[in-house]
Amino acid sequence: MDSINRQQPEKNHEDLIGSEAGKKIKELVDKNSTCFFCTKITAGEPLTTRPMSVQKVDEMGNFWFLSANDSHKNAAIQTDNKVQLLFQGSEYSDFLSVYGEATISTDKALIKELWEPILKTWFTEGEDDPRITVIKVDTLEAYYWDNKHGDAVAFVKMAAGAILGKTLDDSIEGKLIV
Repeated sequence: MDSINRQQPEKNHEDLIGSEAGKKIKELVDKNSTCFFCTKITAGEPLTTRPMSVQKVDEMGNFWFLSANDSHKNAAIQTDNKVQLLFQGSEYSDFLSVYGEATISTDKALIKELWEPILKTWFTEGEDDPRITVIKVDTLEAYYWDNKHGDAVAFVKMAAGAILGKTLDDSIEGKLIV
């Protein structure tokens, strides 16, 4: 355990497994459904990163996105299907890192389920646009950083810790194993 964790008077690490891990992933993504979607994970090159909006996340921590079949992202996934999703829900909490495997589908029923009118900005022919694909990311590993009692309590604890010269914060982190 590193030095900052040894100074914590409260429990600040909790790994979650199975449905509890899936629920935590869903809870964090529901606070901010936009992530940095990273490809070229195993290429030994700089990551290619772009913002993406999650269309759906389930209780098992799987993600669905809509993407264009002619995008650089889809091409990268076809070469290397390992991806990293990085979320930040607020300035001080709700952080999530997900490592997973992406697959690409053209399932029309799934496209219809995930469709939102604003997506016509990118898919000008609507939900029947022939360029639309679905990217599903199956979570292989995930890690979260959060606070236990909300930002207000976390701030008060940090301020008290600064005044007292003690490590007092409301943080909690851990692996999410789905």
